[in-house]
Amino acid sequence: MIVAGAGSGKTRVITFRVAHLIRNGVDAFNILVLTFTNKAAREMRDRITKIVGPDAKNIWMGTFHSVFAKLLRIEADKIGYPSNFTIYDTDDSKSVLRAILKEMNLDDKLYNVNFVLNRVSAAKNNLVSWMEYQKNEQIQADDLSSGRGMLGTIYQNYATRCYRAGAMDFDDLLYKTNELLKLHPEVLNKYQHKFKYLMVDEYQDTNFSQYLIVKKLAAVNENICVVGDDAQSIYAFRGANIQNILNFEKDYPDLKVFKLEQNYRSTQNIVNVANSIIANNKEQLKKRVFSEKETGDKIKVMRAFSDNEEGKMVAEAIMQERSTKGLNWHDFAILYRTNAQSRSMEEALRKLGTPYKIYGGLSFYQRKEIKDLIAYFRLTFNPNDEEALKRVINYPRRGIGDTTVDHIIVSADKNQVTPFEVIINASQYLDGRTAGKVSMFATLIQSFQVITKNLSAYEAALHIAQHSGLLKDLYEDKSVEGLNRYENIQELLNGIKEFSEREDIEERGLDVFMQDVALLTNDDNDKDKNADTVSLMTIHSSKGLEFPQVYVVGLEENLFPSQMSLNSRSDLEEERRLFYVATTRAENKLTISYATSRFKFGTLISCEPSRFLDEIDAQYLELDFTAKPVSSNNPFFDDERSAWSSKSGGDTFSKPKAPVVKTTSILAKAHVPSAGFAPSDTSNLQVGMEVEHERFGFGKVLSLEGNKPDIKATIFFKEIGQKQLLLKFAKLRIVNN
Repeated sequence: MIVAGAGSGKTRVITFRVAHLIRNGVDAFNILVLTFTNKAAREMRDRITKIVGPDAKNIWMGTFHSVFAKLLRIEADKIGYPSNFTIYDTDDSKSVLRAILKEMNLDDKLYNVNFVLNRVSAAKNNLVSWMEYQKNEQIQADDLSSGRGMLGTIYQNYATRCYRAGAMDFDDLLYKTNELLKLHPEVLNKYQHKFKYLMVDEYQDTNFSQYLIVKKLAAVNENICVVGDDAQSIYAFRGANIQNILNFEKDYPDLKVFKLEQNYRSTQNIVNVANSIIANNKEQLKKRVFSEKETGDKIKVMRAFSDNEEGKMVAEAIMQERSTKGLNWHDFAILYRTNAQSRSMEEALRKLGTPYKIYGGLSFYQRKEIKDLIAYFRLTFNPNDEEALKRVINYPRRGIGDTTVDHIIVSADKNQVTPFEVIINASQYLDGRTAGKVSMFATLIQSFQVITKNLSAYEAALHIAQHSGLLKDLYEDKSVEGLNRYENIQELLNGIKEFSEREDIEERGLDVFMQDVALLTNDDNDKDKNADTVSLMTIHSSKGLEFPQVYVVGLEENLFPSQMSLNSRSDLEEERRLFYVATTRAENKLTISYATSRFKFGTLISCEPSRFLDEIDAQYLELDFTAKPVSSNNPFFDDERSAWSSKSGGDTFSKPKAPVVKTTSILAKAHVPSAGFAPSDTSNLQVGMEVEHERFGFGKVLSLEGNKPDIKATIFFKEIGQKQLLLKFAKLRIVNN
């Protein structure tokens, strides 16, 4: 087990270990390397190829899903699937579930499709079949208590529908692999002896299903090497189980552990901050991460009075840093806990004319026109694919309405056949005129099946795009959106042409390209990776990336750590690991910010700084609580500051009202409430009154704004400076009038 700290070069270690094996006579066909992203697999394969040459092509290397999709295609008949099974993405799965909910006449608010899909996904990741789901008393009791007693039946119908369509969703790729290895010992034995050397990257992110596959495959040779960092385990919401890495030694008592503790990415101050954060977690593999780079800047902590002000401060700081240090826009990243936080950042960057890109938005392969053409490809190779059929049977329009489609689906269910069999034999199931239109569509798809057998991936794709009518339909739409959609299709065809000309893979058919597309991870979907833009993304999306300067925003209680994580220590520790990941993305400079008030659901609420800030050793911090704005000549923001300033009784940013309080913590020393402290009735609170707050101490009311019951008070506290509080939540004691 290689315990690899952040920035310690674990990709290099895996690369050289595999190259070392091949150089020492190990057959590349006997090596299995499992990763979590296609990008990581590609980088490793490219590096290994440079060292050992073309032998690298023969390594079984890729994501869990891509490797086991390949294995399942070889062995699919053992579990009753065609080798050309379709892989459903999340949208396909949701579409199937919506159809099931509609057929079962269930309330789609109670049985929210996202909730249902997550429930089914969790069951599969824990290897619970629909039959076990329905028999498990605890699961049934949970469903009944939530008023969702039909979840087991939905799961059954979903599994049946996917099987009938010759389709697997992402979770099935692992679930069905486990099923295959359990029910067919001869298959397990075959791959146990084939894969003599197993390597697993990011082992801390494995779930139960992945853990079991790896354990089974390694059981004969026990020649397994896992690489990971327990401090970066942040995917529990996807089923990842940190115990897999923490308890690895229990599975393999002869385990040898190697620790990579030197961080080559970040300055000493950044590494020290990260270490002081993660030291608060009880569940961890102890290591001493260090850096031999320069000491670097202290970590700046900025305090804003609202989320909009936070956006302005960050945008201006980036502008200043870029101009004074001669950096590019792509040297900066803004990381946040939730996608919703991007709004205030975007607005501020736009006002300054700063180019930016949000990562984790709608990916290229999720665009409607792309999914439409791919649905034609899917239907060509697997005519039983019900979701693909429903998507394109009337696109471009050919007079086959929703009622006809519903009739096709109902007829298929009733006669226990696939919808495609219904449309092939349309005259048996539909009336004359409709049957004719449906038959023409069936003939079109059958013609694609015949013609594409002898064409390259690109020629097949172009033929389908042209003869389906899709390319013509998009070409005739001369709106800006229409032109963009047409260009996107051209971009897809370009990608397929590139794929069909690749020399590093043996199979280059359109069906193989389809599998690659279905298994793409988000890191592969972003175009213009080299564009000079500031990167905005959630911390989860930032894992594995690095930037010269990083801004981590929104360090407030109930936001980061998330309110959802405060119920258990394990959840809180995962949030702390997430903060650790955020800080270790920075190479040279790290800035942290928080706001003292933030809009939530239309109401301005008071925010407290995150407990994580308290956990950072103060010697590594520079507190910027009363700093002047970095860009005082910015006309966009100065007007707004003036307006804010007149309301709040003065511009706290440009005219500090009190010196920064130097404390051993990021927060002021805790105030001890007066004896017999009890909140007063604040309904008649006036400007100028002196008050006491349980935590913030004594202060003076500077201004009041808003209407009852949402009156907001701006109060200057002697210990911590100015804060804005909602009176209905503030619990203030009036000291004098």
